[in-house]
Amino acid sequence: MPAQDTTGMKGRLLPLGRFWTIPNTLSLLRLVLAFPLAYLVLTHGPLRWVLTLALLAIVTDWFDGRVARWSHTVSDWGKVLDPLADKVTAGLVSMALVMRGDLPLWFFAFVVLRDALIVLGGALLAHRTRRVYMSLWSGKVAVTVLALTILAALLEADPPVFRVLLWSSVVLLSYSFLRYVIRFVRAWYGQPELKRSVLSDPAVTSST
Repeated sequence: MPAQDTTGMKGRLLPLGRFWTIPNTLSLLRLVLAFPLAYLVLTHGPLRWVLTLALLAIVTDWFDGRVARWSHTVSDWGKVLDPLADKVTAGLVSMALVMRGDLPLWFFAFVVLRDALIVLGGALLAHRTRRVYMSLWSGKVAVTVLALTILAALLEADPPVFRVLLWSSVVLLSYSFLRYVIRFVRAWYGQPELKRSVLSDPAVTSST
């Protein structure tokens, strides 16, 4: 049986650079913290532990990009791990809150569908353009408001406050998704203005 030629397969793999860096470790830590945090939320665990883990996740999210710039260790792995950790954390905690009855199921489905489409679009672009794209600044803002909405549900905030945060999240998540769709279409068809818009986007200096 002839040996399989793997040179073509290797050529299709997208090199993501160095993996074990301090920023990537912080993103991995946030990814790991998502599981005990979601479990504590689901089981109505001690609030002090829930808030402690949530604070640690927020701190790692704040530091990973900044450490990457300070240490000059920005990598394509970071561009993948940072948003992945955000999405997994938000998804697991949201699911726990839905199971508790503190968050609407339709909102959870909306967030999961949006994230799945963004991940799929990013994977398709990486395969087509041989480039890993950073998170957009609008997406970071939307995720921040989403985190506040989750926190409001967790702390059982007053219904008017919760509704304002919930619908603010829907609007911002929808807007950021539209921005991702626009970037996808431009990048897919190789429009040159995309490169200028990406370089001028604050996300270039806010993500790892």
